[in-house]
Amino acid sequence: MNTTEAVTADEREHSFGLSGAQRNALLVSLLLSFFFLNTAYAAIGGVFVPAKLALIDNAAKVDNLAVISSIGAFITLFVQPIVGTLSDRTRSRLGRRTPWIASGAVAGGAVVILMQFANSVALVGIGWVLAQAALNVFQAPSSAVLADRVDYRHRALGSSFVGVGTTLGISAGFALAGNLLNRMGVGYTLFGGAVIVWAVVFVLVNRDRSTTGLARADFSWKEFFLGFFRPLNFRKHPDFVWAWLGRFFMVLGYQAIQQYGLYIFTDYIGLEVNAAGRALATMNIIIMVTTMVASIAFGRFSDKIGRRKAFVFAASAIMIVAILIPLLVPTTAAMFLYGVIVGVGYGAYISVDLALMIDVLPSSGDVGKDLGVLNVATNIPQTLVPILAAVLLGMFGHNYAVIFIYAIIGVILSSLCVFPIKSVR
Repeated sequence: MNTTEAVTADEREHSFGLSGAQRNALLVSLLLSFFFLNTAYAAIGGVFVPAKLALIDNAAKVDNLAVISSIGAFITLFVQPIVGTLSDRTRSRLGRRTPWIASGAVAGGAVVILMQFANSVALVGIGWVLAQAALNVFQAPSSAVLADRVDYRHRALGSSFVGVGTTLGISAGFALAGNLLNRMGVGYTLFGGAVIVWAVVFVLVNRDRSTTGLARADFSWKEFFLGFFRPLNFRKHPDFVWAWLGRFFMVLGYQAIQQYGLYIFTDYIGLEVNAAGRALATMNIIIMVTTMVASIAFGRFSDKIGRRKAFVFAASAIMIVAILIPLLVPTTAAMFLYGVIVGVGYGAYISVDLALMIDVLPSSGDVGKDLGVLNVATNIPQTLVPILAAVLLGMFGHNYAVIFIYAIIGVILSSLCVFPIKSVR
């Protein structure tokens, strides 16, 4: 038996075979992990960093945000695949994923707390880049846990739990941070501390199994980097590539509105900054509620009928309708209605997104790495969004209507990329 076969056999022996109660506890725990993680992402990256940049240099805020966001996304581009690969091969009494989950959360949470003392564009940028890198160390093995421990029949439900946690976290982050603009120090401590505390709770409640007795797979950095994009070989893994592109364009489109939400309320709707923060908070609470309800409902339905792609198409159509509303009627009320409808659409999308991704993975032995490569489809557009948005705003006289048009195009392209996938219905 060669090394790869030995590792595969060992991995089968390491499978968890969770009971229903254990699986449910894990799914709730994953929901909370992604909740606290994305609360920090949204609050810091979506509210505090833009607000701090506006305070430091209001005239250059769009360009400074574009530079900081792009650098952060680029540096974290390889973090998840690298950490995913290393966690696949980690041999310890604490298991494969736990050491990375705990260390990433502690480091990321600590940097977020320290960011309250940043008082220049450079310090804000350095802090947020470091925080994103560390939080990605937490995120990568957390995503792999779903593939490790949840069987196919329950993956759409598991995906919906992760999706709900993500969306609830984003919405809660915007909502809380929008109401803490006058007390950002409290906010930094709250969001960073929550990540640290929950990660400790997660690894204690959902104990990993010791991997000290498993065979060690051969590994070299050269082979890793040469093979980094091997799963994206269209000839060998067309479904994986199409799924990758589908997520890429969804993030490329939808995240533009999320990332520039504060500026949309101030510069497009016309609110002053504190009122904009409160409006942004309200909109994201609306998105949080509708997404949660839609995601759980669509996730259960997807598992029941065994289909994924139809939900992506329906989600895209609903989201396009939502985006058209504030594009045509630039008012606070229209943004709130957008929140209601886009929450339903995005809930339908995330209810099957991760399940579909796991279904098309090229291999079973490198789940962490392959999911990390899929997550690059999130990181690359996060690198591009601020650059493209800044360019478009510059070209169209800082008219934020162009951001909504751009988002619609991204959602349409995402839906078109899912259509050719053959191995998933």
